[in-house]
Amino acid sequence: MKGNEFHSMTDVELNQKLQDLKSELFNLRFRHASGQLENPLSIRTCKRDIAKVNTEIRARQAKA
Repeated sequence: MKGNEFHSMTDVELNQKLQDLKSELFNLRFRHASGQLENPLSIRTCKRDIAKVNTEIRARQAKA
């Protein structure tokens, strides 16, 4: 996802997206360990999306 897409989300949506991404990362790591992951770059993409969401949450906390 692009960073712009996170700007338009509400706080509740951001927290839900963060939880979804963390569970997705867990599943990707599990599939990677068992050798079933077809695209290892998807782990990197998921980590970056988590970082983008965390950045947006932190920026909103700094504004308040």
